[in-house]
Amino acid sequence: MFKLKKIAYYAISGICIIAAGCKIPAVTQSAGMRPGPASYNTSMDTLNAAATNWRSFFKDKYLNGLIDTALNNNQELLITLQDIELARNDIRIRKGAMLPTVGLRTGIGVDKVGRYTSQGAGDASTEIAPGKEVPEALMDYSVAAVANWEVDIWKKLSNAKQAAVKRYLSTIEGKNFVLSNLVAEVANSYYELEALDNQLDIVRQTITLQKQALEVVKLQKNASRATELGVQKFEAEVLGSQSREFDLLQQIKETENRINFLLGRYPQEIPRDKASFMAGVPTLINFGVPAQMLENRPDIRQAEFELAAAKLDVSAARKEFYPSLNISAAVGIQAYNPSYLVKLPSSILWNLAGELTAPLINRNAIKAEYFNANARQQQALYNYQRTVLNAYMEVSTELSRIDNLEKSYDLKSRQVGALTRSIDIANDLFKFARADYFEVLMTQRDALDSKLEMVETRKAQLVATSNIYKYLGGGWR
Repeated sequence: MFKLKKIAYYAISGICIIAAGCKIPAVTQSAGMRPGPASYNTSMDTLNAAATNWRSFFKDKYLNGLIDTALNNNQELLITLQDIELARNDIRIRKGAMLPTVGLRTGIGVDKVGRYTSQGAGDASTEIAPGKEVPEALMDYSVAAVANWEVDIWKKLSNAKQAAVKRYLSTIEGKNFVLSNLVAEVANSYYELEALDNQLDIVRQTITLQKQALEVVKLQKNASRATELGVQKFEAEVLGSQSREFDLLQQIKETENRINFLLGRYPQEIPRDKASFMAGVPTLINFGVPAQMLENRPDIRQAEFELAAAKLDVSAARKEFYPSLNISAAVGIQAYNPSYLVKLPSSILWNLAGELTAPLINRNAIKAEYFNANARQQQALYNYQRTVLNAYMEVSTELSRIDNLEKSYDLKSRQVGALTRSIDIANDLFKFARADYFEVLMTQRDALDSKLEMVETRKAQLVATSNIYKYLGGGWR
């Protein structure tokens, strides 16, 4: 009992001496987050579109089918799922470091010491059996179970495990962010494809009108009411529109291939409802308050988990300066002759040792890793701040875009109506020589451009609706 108390006394004294000799750098203080705005505007409505499942948010059955295929086959998403598996395995590694390592050791060896050493002289005078000296080359056979355990007295290993858990949660949020982006990207590409379809129809309708006008001007030329210049101008206009038709066909093919790539499949035709594009009204968005966005957006939650992991890394790195306690043990059998291994208890070996170590002099590597952990924590904090700021800016910008596009589309539709009526008027006047070919050409060209611009505005409305859904944190549920 007295010996155990004496051992404990020396152990505690050693810990105190070592700890006293370790001057540990102070933790770097991080700047806090600045408070964000309470609302996007004067509204404090807490209804939020991000809580809506994407199947309910998007009303087009063809679009929903494409999104569903993408979520099953997209390669980027599958790669992200492997990142989650890697993070899960890292947790297992950190958990294993906290537990004793136990193994089975078997060995065979031979040992020959010099005759004129203390051990050699002793062996020469010692007999294995009556009349038989210890041989100069002595064999050694052993079978033993060995164990080693670093006692986590400062919670260093526990902090490392918790950091791994935070990074695992971060990868899950990273997967959710990929999901959200994928849903929006498929939707935006689908809207672009529908817009190109409608523009192609408009160009083909315009070509028909231009060909009709070309026939009229040819008849007028034959009747000496027009010149060859007018014929060539109308013919050039038809050729220009036909060239634009093939440009649109190429863009349609490229957009279809982009969607197929997102869906993880080889090129094929994309099913869609061309008629619903101009008739559909963009979904009414409830955008809630910024506090909800912080909870809903996966990229913000991912940055938050990365910051928490970085803080734990700093704690674990700081505890590298503290003494570490390692306990090792072994139990088994050992003999110089295999036949003696079963002679128990004489052949039994066992040992138990505890080791307390701490860095005292050359601690530059530990300091460098500690300062690196501090720097990474600062980086994680700044990244979190930047992610939150960027998220608010995206929502604010897209809300403004939705409002302005709504007003712009109303004006564009009225402009298209006026120019469409002007085409009929210009054609009638041209037939009766009340307007020249130049006025007819310009009217047709202006009407074509305005119709194409109206389609672009409608596409921008639908894309903005999809984007605001993503920016608010929707699409991954």
